[in-house]
Amino acid sequence: MLAVLLLPGALRAFLPALIGRSALAMGGLALLLAVQDSTGSYAQAGFATAAFGIANVVAAPWRARAVDRFGQRPALTTMAASQAATLIALALITASDGVAAIWFLVLSAVVGLTSPPLGAAMRMVWASLTTAGDQRTKAFSIDAICEDLLYVAGPVIITAVIVATSPGIGLWVTAAAVFLGTTAMTSSASSRTLRGTGGSGVRGDRPLRQPGFVRVLTVLLGVGCVLGVAEIAAPAVAAQHDAVSASGWLLAAFSGGSALGGFLYGQLNLKTGAAKRLFVLCIGMGLASVIVSQLDTLGLFAAGIALVGLFLTPSLVTGYLIADAIVPETSQTEASTWINTSLNLGASLGSAAAGIIIDRSGAWLALLLVGVIALALALASAVPFTQLRTMEPHADHTPDRCDQGG
Repeated sequence: MLAVLLLPGALRAFLPALIGRSALAMGGLALLLAVQDSTGSYAQAGFATAAFGIANVVAAPWRARAVDRFGQRPALTTMAASQAATLIALALITASDGVAAIWFLVLSAVVGLTSPPLGAAMRMVWASLTTAGDQRTKAFSIDAICEDLLYVAGPVIITAVIVATSPGIGLWVTAAAVFLGTTAMTSSASSRTLRGTGGSGVRGDRPLRQPGFVRVLTVLLGVGCVLGVAEIAAPAVAAQHDAVSASGWLLAAFSGGSALGGFLYGQLNLKTGAAKRLFVLCIGMGLASVIVSQLDTLGLFAAGIALVGLFLTPSLVTGYLIADAIVPETSQTEASTWINTSLNLGASLGSAAAGIIIDRSGAWLALLLVGVIALALALASAVPFTQLRTMEPHADHTPDRCDQGG
């Protein structure tokens, strides 16, 4: 699987893209701690973080559409420069006294609005460097694994920076990461060649208008729900066993299972259609969640939550592959971003519902219900979803066509 990194131009774009993408992994925590330190209020910090998150999700399809239309270099560098400037402005006002609370919300929202879709853009680069099928699956898999690792390491790194310096410096570091990473990526030859449609695309090319694409999003919504519940249930189970310190290990087991699943998936040379694979993976994740809900001991729960995670990255990678196959080239970045948006929406809904259910009935019921929901969404979308000819006719598009991401 690592062989795809040796493709001409791959590392030159991929490494700086990871640096730029680390800003999203660090940004939420840096923003939270900086606003809290400045205002002395976790409520205010929470509102600022929510403004950042909501703005990021709402603007995602439009940012991706801009990349498809104008090309990677002009669109991404403009977004990165805007976000970096806003992060610096936020750092400056958090170091000032007497700043009105509204400014924290406004600037946090702008940080979210201007977040460049580097994951989607990098998947466009991968698609331009690889051939459809096994090679592209390996590329998307290693991309997803590295993104998982970013979200493990990012909060740790930014926390260390803030502890050693100050919360404001954390925002400066995040600004530097997004700007330097993005400009380095878009200056690579493989990114510069993705120039965009220049507005030549038509409304019929939009991802949501493609037959079967909404069904893909529906299935991934169930996967996201399981993700959101698992991230809340793990600390709750640890607390239930009077082992709060084990919370981090349980979440690490979940993330580790996801990374292992992505690695194994990238090694396999599967011949079944991507739509059928996504259906099977979502069914597997739902069943694993149901099984885990019945496990009592902490050790068994850790193994079970790792099993649930095993299906996460393969499901996401398969969603990207389907988007790559059924959505026209002119809307590829937007399509990949919709994949991420569906997963994130499911995770947000799952997290919100899990908190309520766990308070009243315990983590086991939350996991059981979300497992059933994931199974129901997969089954409801099964026909004619699994009959999608996802690796045809777009799979025969030329290897140098753009892919996308979110």
